[in-house]
Amino acid sequence: MPDRTPLQIQLATADRRPTPLDAFRLARADFLTGRRLDIQSLATRLGVNRVTLYRWVGTREQLLVEVVWALSKQTLDAEWARLQPRPGPRVPELVGRFLHACWGQPGARRYLEQENELMMRLLTLTSHGFQPRLVALLREKLADDIATGRISSPLPLDELAYATLRIAESFHYRPTITGEPADPDGATRVLSALLRP
Repeated sequence: MPDRTPLQIQLATADRRPTPLDAFRLARADFLTGRRLDIQSLATRLGVNRVTLYRWVGTREQLLVEVVWALSKQTLDAEWARLQPRPGPRVPELVGRFLHACWGQPGARRYLEQENELMMRLLTLTSHGFQPRLVALLREKLADDIATGRISSPLPLDELAYATLRIAESFHYRPTITGEPADPDGATRVLSALLRP
């Protein structure tokens, strides 16, 4: 009989223990369906105690940031790939598409509507780790647009990336900031006016 693959061995093991990655996957599935991320519920469903789960993923807020970052990166990478053949500046359209995707995904929309202040705090403050990663990603895309002559700016790249994100956030978090609906198209318009060849 040929050697079994690692997958076959793992599938045959009925008492496989959960891992931190299992916790992440379950949390991501909950987020996508709009189910509130609850550490006790996750621990119960994984068959571990809360102390173990906290050790694996940190606080509820830390886990939420990791879930949102993974989904955001996936969306931004997919949209950037779609924008590759497009002439002219791509970053304004990337930002607009990303914000539309956030509000268009039912689970994300639930969090943005019901926990907007929490999401704004977690995703805009440097201390939670999401914002620095998003600034770095936007910096990379802006650098690409500059290198290919799609945009020109006298600003240093770090400032340009930070300002781009802050403009996007101001339109994304309008429900909390002004009480008005989010406006992804407004972010695209403003960025298109600022990020020009």
